[in-house]
Amino acid sequence: MVQSVDRAFAILDAVSARPAGVTAIAERVRLPKSTVARLLATLEELDAVERLDGPRWRVGPGIAALAGAASPERSLVTLARPHLAQVVQELSEDAGLALPDGYDVHYVDHVESDNPVQVRDWTGTRAPMHVVPSGLVLLAEWPRAAIDAYASRELRAFTPRTVTSAAALRRRLAAVREDGVAWGREEFAEGINSVAAAVRDGRGKALAAIHVHGPAYRFPPDGEEARIADVVRAAAAATGRELGLGA
Repeated sequence: MVQSVDRAFAILDAVSARPAGVTAIAERVRLPKSTVARLLATLEELDAVERLDGPRWRVGPGIAALAGAASPERSLVTLARPHLAQVVQELSEDAGLALPDGYDVHYVDHVESDNPVQVRDWTGTRAPMHVVPSGLVLLAEWPRAAIDAYASRELRAFTPRTVTSAAALRRRLAAVREDGVAWGREEFAEGINSVAAAVRDGRGKALAAIHVHGPAYRFPPDGEEARIADVVRAAAAATGRELGLGA
């Protein structure tokens, strides 16, 4: 029994780092594929894991709910999920949730669209705040001294489009504060555009970000930027309200 529990936790740890198929999980935890498949089936019955489109597995709503009970920030994962799904339904592009992690943002959830051409699932990935919209909407809320400290560091370029000038970053953050959203156009990864809005607590503090991203050749569609921004802002606000902290 103890061995089975240990193996189940190893599998949960593996899929929490990044969704994966049975073969990849078996390699990570060094167990036979048959054992991993059997334990995944049991964990699925308990809502501890769930299938993504295709053969990949990820952490399920049961684990997210338990995490949320232990931490208000983790409860955002559970509460944001239906709003991410609604965003995906309205915009036909992938949506996700990110949390601040020092000078980075940490992507903690992802809902895929049915579009046959998709971008990768970034769950588990961390990125510097200045290169992604989720980071920009959080960084924009920092005190001026903290922003100055961030901007004084080397602003790493991920693509030729990444903003690496401290002055340009400060101007951009001012625009984000005015607009309530941040757009990123092929700044973190070439060929991918994204937009994000902050999830706020009852005092107006930004504690997370909801984003939508898609291939640059189709996202955003011409003339749709304002509507898309409204959808993302609404999802972020609704998540904050459901957390019971306001938005």
